[in-house]
Amino acid sequence: MSTTVEESKATAPAKGINVTEKALARIRTAIVKEGISPDQGGLRLGVQGGGCSGLSYNIRFDTQPRERDRIFQFGDVRVFVDPKSFIYLHGMTLDYQETLMQQGFVFVNPNSTKSCGCGTSFSG
Repeated sequence: MSTTVEESKATAPAKGINVTEKALARIRTAIVKEGISPDQGGLRLGVQGGGCSGLSYNIRFDTQPRERDRIFQFGDVRVFVDPKSFIYLHGMTLDYQETLMQQGFVFVNPNSTKSCGCGTSFSG
């Protein structure tokens, strides 16, 4: 199994994936609700074809990493990213926002050249 584990802090330089403290708190809460073991599972971030701008973000929990995943460790939270998605996600920050109009995870991606008003679609 050839996984890459990268230890990161929420304020780490933009070489891998960054996650804000607000997002980490929300991930911790959700992972418990989902019944996922934090020792083995984690949050999976990905990119798939489709959406208004050509690509869309994918976020879900997974019980374990896949063979070629990059694994980012933020204290007790692990984030898995497959190699193809990492091309589009390296340097991005996952944040969590709560406003009167919306609540949820926000992808702050410097690799995105165009995005849509839905917030989940972009083009690289």
